[in-house]
Amino acid sequence: MAYLDLPPISELEESVRTQLEAVQKKTGEVGEVARILSIRPDIYHATTQLFKTLLVSQTELSKPIKESIAILVSNLNACTMCVGEHERIARMLGMTEKQVEDVLAGIEHMNIPENERVLMEFCMKCAGRENYKMTQKDIDILRDAGYSDSQILEAAAVTAYFNYINTISNSLGAGK
Repeated sequence: MAYLDLPPISELEESVRTQLEAVQKKTGEVGEVARILSIRPDIYHATTQLFKTLLVSQTELSKPIKESIAILVSNLNACTMCVGEHERIARMLGMTEKQVEDVLAGIEHMNIPENERVLMEFCMKCAGRENYKMTQKDIDILRDAGYSDSQILEAAAVTAYFNYINTISNSLGAGK
């Protein structure tokens, strides 16, 4: 149960209410993170747009790579709600149970190509408290692994999104 008072969906601003009612109709429920965000329509819409841009739209990184980042970062941040949700999404995208279990166990357990391993290590470094220690060398390693600057930016943005949403979920009691 969230730590904030969540208004009934029927009392939300129309643009948010319409979206949440559509989600409820399609899935049968509205998650607590969305309910928390709905308190502030501006934050709700900004977060929804960022989610759509980074995770729903077809982008330069594959969806399984982005879901692996989601699980790794959420696991690092001990955001059990987000880990569970992205485990489910990863399976829907075709990742096997073994692949999901390997991601949960950590990068060293993942059976992935070396260039993906380098990307995952970069993302975990980005997600950590010492991301200010990143250097040109970190970027050069990714470039040498075949990633474009656009893909590197996307990986950093997906990582940052999960630090952001994990913070909202954890600190405001989503799923508690």
